[in-house]
Order: sequence, then C-alpha cells, then structure tokens
Amino acid sequence: MKAVILLSGGLDSSTVLYQALADGCKCYAISFDYQQRHRRELHSALAIAQKVEVVDHQVVKFDLRQWGGSALTDDAIDLPQKRPLEEMSQSIPVTYVPARNTIFLSFALAYAETIAAERIYIGVNALDYSGYPDCRPDYIQAMQEVFRLGTKQGREEQPISIVTPLIYLKKTEIIQLGNKLGVPWELTWSCYAGGDISCGVCDSCRLRLAAFAELGLKDPLAYAK
Repeated sequence: MKAVILLSGGLDSSTVLYQALADGCKCYAISFDYQQRHRRELHSALAIAQKVEVVDHQVVKFDLRQWGGSALTDDAIDLPQKRPLEEMSQSIPVTYVPARNTIFLSFALAYAETIAAERIYIGVNALDYSGYPDCRPDYIQAMQEVFRLGTKQGREEQPISIVTPLIYLKKTEIIQLGNKLGVPWELTWSCYAGGDISCGVCDSCRLRLAAFAELGLKDPLAYAK
C-alpha cells in the first residue's frame, strides 16, 4: 500500500511516519518550505526521511510570507512565550497559519493521485492545547469529501483516505506511541522560534517539554538557557 506522509520534522509528524511504516505502507514523504519562521524543521524532516529510507521525499516550496497573517510567517507578529498551558486552549493562537492544512493536503492529494497512493497520513491532533481549526475531526471529514469529489480516483470509487492516527491522543500518549515505534526524538524539531537551539518558551516547546516531564522522561533535544 502506498501512502503519502505529511512530514514537518516535528514530534507528531515523525510519529505518524513511523506509524505508517508499522501499518505496512510504502511511504512517500512530503514537506513544505513556505518560508516559515522555523524553517529549521526541514532539516529534521530530511533527517527522519533519510533514516527510515522513504521511497521518495518531496519538498514543496512557496512563500506564505507574501500574505503573513501568522506569527510563523510575519516577523512583525510576536511569538507567544511562557504562556500557561491552560491559556493555550482559550483561543486560536497567532501561530495559526491561515488555511495551512488545506494547502498542505491539496499538494499531498495531487502527489498521492499522481503515484496512485491509497492513503495520506497527517499528524493533526484535536486535543492539543493549540486548538487549530484545521486539526479538528469535522475539518478532516470535510476534506475527505473533497478528496472523493475532486479526484479521478474518488469519482471511480477508489478515494484516497486521510489517515489521522493522532487525532484523539494527548501529547503524552503520542510520545508513548512514538517510544513504542522507535521514533528518534533527538532528530525531531518542535520549536517555533527559528533558532538553531530550541527556545523552550514558545507554545510548541512548552507543550513538548510538559509532556515529556509528565511521563518522567527527559527530552533529548537541547534547549536554550
């Protein structure tokens, strides 16, 4: 079975890649260089893809800084730092990139249909404190219908399935799954700040560190002092 994996190089997407491999899929990775603040994540995506020897790894380049609208694509918008975890669920954060997963899934769908893949794996999570609108089950269900209606495979009753193995897992459960699958956490990247060392204070770093700490584990990534 062929599967396209959306691979950012982060904790979640790397776990999804390893899950797809465990599911017996031939994996084709796709990553995105959209001029994001944290383009450092692409180095991790490449390292992870090479480690598991995916069949192919596509890096799609485009520039969402033309529009901005997010702290990840506009340097004039400050990243949230040192926010209490409970505050992260109260509103959609400024790190939300407008329509990002719709863009990503559209590229992945075109790639998947070109190679006659049966599945697309994506590491969306509905329980993450971030609460991004394009990570929720109703959004995925709607996109699945787009896949069915908008492709040759779909119209011929062989629609490409969107697989979301992490959608109902807590961050601690994702780490536990990754440990079981053998994900090399030291190769992954989660920080939004854009430096060479994880900042430890952005929302993404704090969620990651809190989950490792809750499990009594040490995150193998280095963090700024």
